[in-house]
Amino acid sequence: MEGGIFEGLKVLDCASFIAAPAAATVLSDFGAEVIKIEPPGTGDPYRNLPKLPGYPISPHNFAWLLESRNKRSLALDLSKPEGRAVLYRLAAEADVFITNFPPGVRKRLGITYEDIKPKNARLIYASFTGYGEKGAEADKPGFDSNAFWARSGLMDLVRADENTTPARSIPGMGDHPCAMAFYGAIVTALYKRERTGEGSHVSSNLMANGVWSAGVLAQAKLCGAQFQERRTRERALNAVTNHYRCKDGRWLILSLLNEERQWPALTRCLGREDLTNDPRFSTKADRHARSLELIAIFDQIFATRDLAEWRKALDGNGLVFGVVGILDDIPGDAQMLENEVLVPFEDSTMLTINSPIWVDGSQKVKPKRPPEIGEHSEEILREAGYDETAIRNLKASGTVA
Repeated sequence: MEGGIFEGLKVLDCASFIAAPAAATVLSDFGAEVIKIEPPGTGDPYRNLPKLPGYPISPHNFAWLLESRNKRSLALDLSKPEGRAVLYRLAAEADVFITNFPPGVRKRLGITYEDIKPKNARLIYASFTGYGEKGAEADKPGFDSNAFWARSGLMDLVRADENTTPARSIPGMGDHPCAMAFYGAIVTALYKRERTGEGSHVSSNLMANGVWSAGVLAQAKLCGAQFQERRTRERALNAVTNHYRCKDGRWLILSLLNEERQWPALTRCLGREDLTNDPRFSTKADRHARSLELIAIFDQIFATRDLAEWRKALDGNGLVFGVVGILDDIPGDAQMLENEVLVPFEDSTMLTINSPIWVDGSQKVKPKRPPEIGEHSEEILREAGYDETAIRNLKASGTVA
């Protein structure tokens, strides 16, 4: 399908920070027409994320490039009745409306599902929140750092042990997985519409996705499981599912779950075949019983070569391991490039990160640069049936920019 699976699908992106608009980005990757609705003047506050202290310094607005590719911008003041009237007209012809305004804000602006549904019975109304749409925290602002990462238990669970501080998340770390869940909700509703002809209200939230991400251990807690002591890397219970530092300071992680079969291959690749039948480590039970001793031996071994050397030594021997990647690796990662994890912007050599799903027989659109504030306002209004006089009046009143 040359234009993409969602060619002709009209999406209104009335959201910010990050999961909800990122779901719209995925729809756009598959050909949907996405209109970004943002306030006149300042635009979407997310445009300013890279200006916050501690963020990388770049001549490019990297956050906006990623989340807003392929979209057109309509600068619209939803606090004005005239602005809501424009939105209602657009919603009447749209397929999907996406927002992450808290329920109370939606009500105040007149953009709840109940407000918009009468305009278009086939519309998929998709709302995203920090903590869900019900209960005392429904209107509580949430970011992935607090609602996804901290609230779910993930922030606590990834600590090396109980004595280290909770681990900080990185920007968007929870938002992007949440965007895929939200995208799934939207596509599910579109499938329902294909069967019934009716639109739906779908929702997702950061807190729910965080607990889902922590689901294995969270379910254990729900089952009343008895948890063991959290142990540092040096005191791990299994040396062959642990990470090790190489000579150049880089790390790799072993993930040998079939260790009875893989143990001889590992010792051979490490140049320590003497360990294969060493009575201290000859059986799986022995290796686990003496894991601290074996970890110390592995630490010494891995410290003798650089990461690149170890990759060559371990690859192709049926051993499951991974590189602890760093950002410097990504631009030149041949596997990512070959599999279109990284793709260039249209008419540019600059790479961007692809959405992580592919459908055979349907090409994604080539990523287009994101819009300036209100870059397409007049164009969108004309398409919606506004004449030149009406457009001038909307601009003169400050409703549209």
